[in-house]
Amino acid sequence: MGKSIVNKLTDSINEDLFEFQEYDEEEAKRGGYSNYSYWYSTWKVFIQNKLAVFLLILMSLLLIFTLIQPYLPNQKSPTEIHINQETRLPLSNNPPDSEFLFGTNTIGQDLWSRIWSGSRTSLLIGLVVGAWEAVIGITIGAMWGYIPWLDRPITEIYNVINNIPKTIILVLMTYIMKPSLYTMIIAMGLTSWIDMARFVRNLTVIIRDREYNLASKCLGTPTRRIITKNLLPYLVSVIMLSIALSIPQTIGYEVFLTYIGLGLPVSIPSLGNLINEGRLLMMAPAQRYQLIFPSIIISIITISFYMMGNVFSDAADPKNHV
Repeated sequence: MGKSIVNKLTDSINEDLFEFQEYDEEEAKRGGYSNYSYWYSTWKVFIQNKLAVFLLILMSLLLIFTLIQPYLPNQKSPTEIHINQETRLPLSNNPPDSEFLFGTNTIGQDLWSRIWSGSRTSLLIGLVVGAWEAVIGITIGAMWGYIPWLDRPITEIYNVINNIPKTIILVLMTYIMKPSLYTMIIAMGLTSWIDMARFVRNLTVIIRDREYNLASKCLGTPTRRIITKNLLPYLVSVIMLSIALSIPQTIGYEVFLTYIGLGLPVSIPSLGNLINEGRLLMMAPAQRYQLIFPSIIISIITISFYMMGNVFSDAADPKNHV
């Protein structure tokens, strides 16, 4: 009975309404294609935060102006001492006016030029040390956390270096080596990677034994590929936050070393030198501009990197992607 009903239904179907579809391999591939891009999605989430976008634009303009400032017309040398034509003495502590936009310091140097020259120096230190911290810290931290036999020797090295106060290492390096820009970078680079390496190591240990990593290892995937493809992408958000915070922290160390007299020589303008010079005059109301102007610049840099780092960390989390 059932068979006869099926036959009647089959006979009643109009074959003209149907046609066979041949298999197309290229169409099958396109059916599984997704145009999702991790970094595009991260950027899309990031620009939704108006404050972060404003700070990004502000920092971009500040960096660009810092680089091109010496080549603009009517710019003065940051080390030139200007002389008062009437008294033939240095034009010291001249308040801001049309000729000297930020005034002059105690020996008659243009504070406008010195601030932008100091910003270039401090940003160079911060970016170089930050890049060094990222490369060395992430590399050692990932190997430390994933390769078992490296855990003990690197842990011992970490314990030795970490138990020596960072300030002591910075002070000793500035004493041993001649004070210079390279000395400052080397001194900070010796210890800056330690915290990043420990941070990445702890995160790597948490996710190294998950199923997809064990499967990759069983299939013979090289350790380098497992670290770069399976582990580090999961840590991008927190790593970027640490890098963003390390740049203003490095600039802060430069200011601190200058404050205690172990920073860059006074012949090299830096935000640390400028703030240290202004600190000595902060009790004189008419000369406080020498502290206020460099403090504003370093505050903008520090706050901008901190805020952008936090927002980018959230944007880099795939859970926040749409």
